[in-house]
Amino acid sequence: MSYTALYRKFRPGGFEDVKGQDHIVQTLKNQIKAERIGHAYLFCGTRGTGKTSVAKIFAKAVNCEHPVDGSPCGQCAMCQKIAEGTSMNVIEIDAASNNGVDNIREIREEVAYRPTEGKYKVYIIDEVHMLSIGAFNALLKTLEEPPEYVIFILATTEVHKIPITILSRCQRYDFKRITIDTIAARMSQLMETEHVEVEEKAIRYIAKAADGSMRDALSLLDQCIAFYLGQKLKYDDVLEVLGAVDTDIFSRMLRQVMARDVAGVLQTVEELVMQGRELTQLVADFTWYLRNLLLVKSSDNMEDVLDVSTENLIQLKEEAKMIESDMLFRYIRIFSDLSNQIKYATQKRVLLEVTLIKLCTPAMETTQDSLLDRIRAVEEKVEKADFSMQGEQRVVYVQEEKQAGLVERPKLEKAIPDDVREVVQNFRGIANEASPMLRNYLKYAKLSLGGDDRLLVVLPDEISANVVGTEEHKKELEALIENRIGKTVTLDVRQVDDGRRFEDSFVDIEDVIHMEITVED
Repeated sequence: MSYTALYRKFRPGGFEDVKGQDHIVQTLKNQIKAERIGHAYLFCGTRGTGKTSVAKIFAKAVNCEHPVDGSPCGQCAMCQKIAEGTSMNVIEIDAASNNGVDNIREIREEVAYRPTEGKYKVYIIDEVHMLSIGAFNALLKTLEEPPEYVIFILATTEVHKIPITILSRCQRYDFKRITIDTIAARMSQLMETEHVEVEEKAIRYIAKAADGSMRDALSLLDQCIAFYLGQKLKYDDVLEVLGAVDTDIFSRMLRQVMARDVAGVLQTVEELVMQGRELTQLVADFTWYLRNLLLVKSSDNMEDVLDVSTENLIQLKEEAKMIESDMLFRYIRIFSDLSNQIKYATQKRVLLEVTLIKLCTPAMETTQDSLLDRIRAVEEKVEKADFSMQGEQRVVYVQEEKQAGLVERPKLEKAIPDDVREVVQNFRGIANEASPMLRNYLKYAKLSLGGDDRLLVVLPDEISANVVGTEEHKKELEALIENRIGKTVTLDVRQVDDGRRFEDSFVDIEDVIHMEITVED
């Protein structure tokens, strides 16, 4: 006997076998028990969620000689014939290949004849959105007032393409995507029946890859079992067959992108290509990985929402502390765009490499959400660079400004102390270690020198000065400075007076550090 695919072999035979569509199943069973059966139904939803299966079960139930709680018994002659596809009462029509007016006219002529056996003639029209406008118009009258012994069940994956005149004549049922837990539980049950040993982690990955479709899940499982026939199916085996990538690779790629390591991330892509990984699947999975990372960063209680192992959750929490939310939003946007493009690209690898280079070098982008990343990249370069200018002099001329009627700029009364000099050299790095609120305000702070060798942290307005000047934030900043340079520095927080510029009241010692100051009259 020839082999039967899993999704065909285990197609639901009764309402109790339908998984993930309880809201629809219960409604249909209640209608059958109460004999309140409609004349036209519209089943819509994504592929593989059970639309056609439920239609066939419903056709059996309304014609069953001994229904049980609204479900077909599966044993009577009518149930047997409908299951075998030999009943004259159930007519399945593929609208993709029978979409003309003539095909619908044949149906209109046939409905005039009563069923030869059973109670109802059931017309199941699959992919009904493929009908032509003329065919829809020909169907209207029959669909609105069919004989009492005729039921129409229309199934579609694209309900938006169906005319409103058809929709208004049908009872509409929306089939939901099936959850990962439901698909995994069903596959585990079937594998016990088939006596096939499959690792739980492998089943859950297949369920996730199926994207809410039970049929897709069983087809992928069938493919994996065939490749490792007679062996226990493991997680790594599934990744191998489906051309997928383990989450450790995503973690490595993310860290390389955050470090702006272009050479490293391209080497990772080279390894994946040489291993034969499917790049379209890689992009989809990495986007999902970034989404999980964003959820972890957004809330501390995401264990129930995320479908990841404990080990992966720990890793996600660690990486969530290393990356800013605006960076994640940018990465997700770029990879979402890539997901749409890479499906139809002939040079998938080139497209992926260009995208990763774009992530590593935000200066390539001019969009608004890349601005913070560009500033961050510049700050990193500044922190790593050596700006010492030994032997050079900077001369500030103020006499000419006086003659021109300009305001005299403040002078440095004494040499800058060494400990203050060291703070200034490290200040931007110190600020990045501060708590989120303090770090945000310190981005706009400038440094100057006050009396008694005090370091002035000058803010542009009163609000920011009040926030940074709180006792709590001052102590935090002083502690960070002490940890960085091993010395204690007294801080004073000031604000720029209304209507004046910073340069009119303070000397920016970040500009003059490492330079000799000469003031001439």
